[in-house]
Amino acid sequence: MYEDRYALAIFLNYRRDGNFGLRQLGLKNLTEILQGGVYVDQNKFLCHADTIHWQDIVKNARVSPLVVPTNSSVTCQKCHKSCNGRCWGPKEDQCQSLTKTVCAEQCDGRCFGPWVSNCCHRECAGGCSGPKDTDCFACTNFNDSGACVTQCPQPFVYNPTTFQLESNPRAKYTYGAFCVKKCPHNFVVDHSSCVRACPSNKMEVEQNRIKMCIACTDICPKACDGIGTASLQSAQTVDSSNIEKFTNCTKINGNLVFLITGIKGDVYHNIKALDPEKLNVFRTVREVTGFLNIQSWPENMTDLSVFSNLATIGGRALYSGISLLVLKQQWISSLQLQSLNEISAGNVYITNNSQLCYYNTVNWTGLFRANNQKVLIRNNRDPKECTTEQMVCDPLCSDAGCWGPGPDQCLSCRYFIRGRICVDTCNLYEGLTGSRSRQPSGPFVVEKREASLEREVREYDNGSVCVECDAQCERADGESLTCHGPGPDHCVKCLHFKDGPNCVEKCPDGLQGANSFIFKYAEANNECHPCHSNCTQG
Repeated sequence: MYEDRYALAIFLNYRRDGNFGLRQLGLKNLTEILQGGVYVDQNKFLCHADTIHWQDIVKNARVSPLVVPTNSSVTCQKCHKSCNGRCWGPKEDQCQSLTKTVCAEQCDGRCFGPWVSNCCHRECAGGCSGPKDTDCFACTNFNDSGACVTQCPQPFVYNPTTFQLESNPRAKYTYGAFCVKKCPHNFVVDHSSCVRACPSNKMEVEQNRIKMCIACTDICPKACDGIGTASLQSAQTVDSSNIEKFTNCTKINGNLVFLITGIKGDVYHNIKALDPEKLNVFRTVREVTGFLNIQSWPENMTDLSVFSNLATIGGRALYSGISLLVLKQQWISSLQLQSLNEISAGNVYITNNSQLCYYNTVNWTGLFRANNQKVLIRNNRDPKECTTEQMVCDPLCSDAGCWGPGPDQCLSCRYFIRGRICVDTCNLYEGLTGSRSRQPSGPFVVEKREASLEREVREYDNGSVCVECDAQCERADGESLTCHGPGPDHCVKCLHFKDGPNCVEKCPDGLQGANSFIFKYAEANNECHPCHSNCTQG
């Protein structure tokens, strides 16, 4: 809107050196402005701007500003006698059509006459020719095959029999102000709307030949060029001049190489030393399609935990037949590659790292996908010295080994796993204490620990996995379970209300059903029951 206030702004429409300028607005079919005010001023030759009943046009005259001339028609022709002083011009067919200020008090919107029976449907905008939602001149919200509706038929409707939202076979998408069965081929579906592009927290996928936006679990997928590839074709190493290019990358198309000229700087090419904190940019990386080559690393970093979310090294390109190389890093004591589960091709070469422990506990061949892949690990720290200094796998790890110290570095757990942390028991009867942090469960762990819990969390054990009870379950005390499975339908007792088998925060209040909106109320026992069929608003 003009100046964030005016939906219609007309001003300075004349030439200062003559008698030329705007003389009539000519908007004889304009009957409603849904939002914003009107600004008509400094139009030297304009007639009949003051003969328009603007309060009849704007939806809310109390909050919509009106700036219009009050005597511009003094030298102009008068309205035709049939217009009752309200017109866009002097002719009989230029009368203003009043659709609001002439309505009966019972009308809550526009009308097509002064009687109670002449009220327009509440979804009409700009007036109507009859009382039905198909008689509107325009729609306040959406047009569904000629009928004005509050919203298009939603993708899911509430089933009062199953007490769940189910797919709606009559669903439509909003496309501008219209409801359509299919979005145009060059648009994508975001929930129930046709949009040009997905929002930043969603990614575009294709399901059943329909392009859709789905929410990203953490950070949205982003593919970036690796060292020696495309935009980094001339680069030989990650350094201070190119590290920003890896921000929010989840997949590296190519290789990652760390040489001394990148870590400590390259005076010859005027490249400064790399700030070690900048390496945290790689915490979002899940896949490297080529190889990972580490021949230099900051002295104050004792592990490779910036790659803690790296799951796959593809080996499509190899460094002398190698897809993972860690060479001569005297400061590294553990690899901490706890997400790594596949090295698709190429060999592993980890040698001459004088402080490196834990490497001998990993079953490297279990990560391989080809029979010709090999492991060359030598001249690292003696495992006996590591054991002497207690640099061994956590007791909660299974015998499969670990990537470093702590229960979050295990290849598998001896007892149970919560998120990515091995634990001895699940919290079936006792919640996590306030001093203990919620363990991260998503694939992207940037911070080591999150804020302490605000509530005690109860879990159930799904085999060897600890899973939180649904937030709608009421926490049980003593030796009672809070839930016996996932979802709000497996609570022993509900925290708020119960709708059929499901625990809910509140009873359905205006959810779209197959044929109407669903309203329910809560009984004394906090169970939800349907309102009478004659009730329209709960």
